[in-house]
Amino acid sequence: MAPAYRYVSADSHVNPLPTIWRERLPARWRDRAPRVVDRDDGQFLVFEGQEQRIYALASVAGKKASDFKEETRKIEKDFKPGGWDPEARIADQDRDNVAAEVLYGGTLTFKTDDRELRFALMQAYNDWLAEFCRAHPERLIGIAEIPTWDVELARQEAGRTRELGLRGVLIPAIPAVEGPWSTPADRPYTDPWYEPLWQTLSDLEMSANMHLGARPLTKGLDQDIMVSIVCNKAMMAEPIASLIFSGALQRNPKLKIVSVESGIGWMAFLVGWMDKTWHKHRHWQKSPLTEEPSFYFHRQVLGTFIEDRVGVDEREVIGVENIMWSNDYPHSDSTWPNSVAAIEEHFEGVPEDEKFKIVAGNAAALYGIALDRQAAA
Repeated sequence: MAPAYRYVSADSHVNPLPTIWRERLPARWRDRAPRVVDRDDGQFLVFEGQEQRIYALASVAGKKASDFKEETRKIEKDFKPGGWDPEARIADQDRDNVAAEVLYGGTLTFKTDDRELRFALMQAYNDWLAEFCRAHPERLIGIAEIPTWDVELARQEAGRTRELGLRGVLIPAIPAVEGPWSTPADRPYTDPWYEPLWQTLSDLEMSANMHLGARPLTKGLDQDIMVSIVCNKAMMAEPIASLIFSGALQRNPKLKIVSVESGIGWMAFLVGWMDKTWHKHRHWQKSPLTEEPSFYFHRQVLGTFIEDRVGVDEREVIGVENIMWSNDYPHSDSTWPNSVAAIEEHFEGVPEDEKFKIVAGNAAALYGIALDRQAAA
């Protein structure tokens, strides 16, 4: 039996062709734009004297795990065109019973100490993403990148991209260690320095989204892909706890924080443990909170997952309204094009109204997506 409604993926990905940087950067930066180099062992992006492999894992959705490979020979042939072609993307959504996707991609792998160049790359990507989404604005929901190292510049870029039609912004999960461009002046989210940004995002009704980004702390383990993939989920507890305990969510009740691709099962522990910690230590720590941390979590924090049966089972603790499903298209963890079967298996025994919220309704409400659907049973 076909589902009674289509899903909304709260975390999917674009893969813009590398030619966009030379095409879209201002003339003064074009000589320093990322470029593709073909070698015997695959394709690489060269930027600021550094090479990084173009990983085929970024576009292997639908393939058997035994067929995964590391190297890319030709992006245009090895990657799914839905990563850069909006019409191909809509066809792939239809194949997976998906009504809309929230889209991430961008510039985070480009390492440079030149923040002016880094911001130029961000703006070029945001412009491209806005054009990509404009082809089907009801189904392609873009998340902008902003320069969080400069609050005023970040506020301006958030406003600019909101006018372009983008629906949220990407912020680093751990700002003080987010790449070699960071300096000791970078601040944790407990710092009131960010307050003007939180206010602006609240006014713009743009969520602050953290897409993984936290990494194992032991030197060398951040390069171990299996250790990193397993561990980086629960490490997202740090920015969530810092935003709640700092009072940022209390002061900005309309601000929404989204933990993206980090799973949700660990959140069931986090919610109760934050409350216990607050009750034990709030007096001598002079906590600014007037409610339990779980109050702000349930009001303002959401998390996305691909497959997380523990999280689904603990949905009442986490909050049914705080959970959003995603298919992670076209990455290696994706359930595409078999999301219908994956959801049916994952949500066995879950009441239909709760299932609808998690696989469609919550994301639609957060990002202003109008769902054309039959009523949930």
